[in-house]
Amino acid sequence: MAVMAALRSDTENLHPGPFGTVTGHAVSLGTTALVTLAGLAIAGHGTIANIGLLYLLPVLVAATRYGLRTGIVTSLVCSLAYNFFFIPPTHTFTIEDPQNIVGVMVLLGVAIVASKLASHARGQALIARASAAQSAMLAGFARQLTGISTMDALAQMLCRTIGELLDGDTVLLVRDEGTIAVAASLPEGFRPDPIDIAAASLAFERNRPAGLGSDMGGASEWLFQPVGTGERVIAVFGIARQDAAMPLAQERRPLLESLLDQAGLALERIALEQEMAGLAQVRERDRLRHALLSSVSHDLRTPLTTILGTLGAMRAADGEQAQQLATTRSEAARLHRFVDNLLDMARIEAGALDRRIEAVDLSEAVAAAVDDMARTLGGQAVMVEIAPDLPLVMVDPQLFHHCLINLIDNAVKHGGPTPVAVRATRAGNALVLAVEDEGPGIPPGDERRIFETFARIEGSDRKGGTGLGLAIVKGFAEAMGLGVEAANRGGGPGASLRIRFEPAQLKELPEG
Repeated sequence: MAVMAALRSDTENLHPGPFGTVTGHAVSLGTTALVTLAGLAIAGHGTIANIGLLYLLPVLVAATRYGLRTGIVTSLVCSLAYNFFFIPPTHTFTIEDPQNIVGVMVLLGVAIVASKLASHARGQALIARASAAQSAMLAGFARQLTGISTMDALAQMLCRTIGELLDGDTVLLVRDEGTIAVAASLPEGFRPDPIDIAAASLAFERNRPAGLGSDMGGASEWLFQPVGTGERVIAVFGIARQDAAMPLAQERRPLLESLLDQAGLALERIALEQEMAGLAQVRERDRLRHALLSSVSHDLRTPLTTILGTLGAMRAADGEQAQQLATTRSEAARLHRFVDNLLDMARIEAGALDRRIEAVDLSEAVAAAVDDMARTLGGQAVMVEIAPDLPLVMVDPQLFHHCLINLIDNAVKHGGPTPVAVRATRAGNALVLAVEDEGPGIPPGDERRIFETFARIEGSDRKGGTGLGLAIVKGFAEAMGLGVEAANRGGGPGASLRIRFEPAQLKELPEG
């Protein structure tokens, strides 16, 4: 506060107002009167030729303390006083001796030159003092910024500090979900009107000052200055006066810009700290999720293998036990597939997939997947429509087998008792394999999210299950260079999940 008060005082001394000029003139007249009385007292003891040099003292005091204008006025007053009281005939402004005319003119010239030099020295001293005060204030402002870690605290400090320093109303505006919102203001409770919003928007969009005192948006009574780093505008700072006068003098613009440049760096730092904190949370969440997947899958795999082996060796004593045993085997197999999915997802996230690309016949691959799912299907029909003349596809057989099983299982689980269709069709030079069901389908906008890990889409046929199957399909397909997509069936209800093979992933069958 003391530094800001000194800075305001030095600025006022550099540019004195009417009150300061009147005070300077009064002090100068008083000093001139005292010098005149002293000169008369000295002259009473005899004639002194150089008594006029005494009048240089009021001139130097006036110019040094109150500036060049007051110094020149004092020079004229001192010349007249010297003429009136000391040059014969005294008590008149008449000069009879030409030598005395030269003396008065020399005194006036010396006084004016001395006034100019003293005023210049005063100006340089005030500039240096103001510069030191401004540097100290900026350093203190920077220290305050380093201790602020939230946007709200920085906005309040910025409005308060600049408002007190520049003696105006202040506001900091930010963008919140496409609209301009008030982060802080002085006095509190400011609500911008449409004209102010329009000017602030110009400052945001063009990264230039807008409003009163700028070259755009002059209808607003506020001057809005962009705050940011480089070409990125993070916020907009506004300043105004309650009397609707010019918000900021031209010579104060550099100070405001320096303060806002430091504030922009602080805002950038706070934004980066928040992003890093969010990134650290995401990394920690992914680490814990990966650790959980690995732990659960490995801890369950060994006992499940033992259970499946024991169930396979058991023989039912009667029909009821046979049915119970079949149900237990089916549920154990489903749990085993779930554990496999956990292991596969852990492999995908760890980037530990081993690929062995080779030519695979689509018909054989789909038939193998349907055969492995015979118990899960439980008699539900799977219609396979794959033309015999389609080319082979270049994939990893094991990964592609997992993709097919998860796609068919997803269609059976969510498509209801209706048949599941597996179709392969040409799409220009590419090939598309689609697994389709006749369930409720996928809500618009969720076509991509359906492939995210643990995604369960409410209001669709994908709201049950673990949400791992399709994420594994996407991970395996992308590992093999394939594209995956989801959409609703064009000819009726239900979803269509597709794997796309580009021309480079196709191998045409030899003719004949």
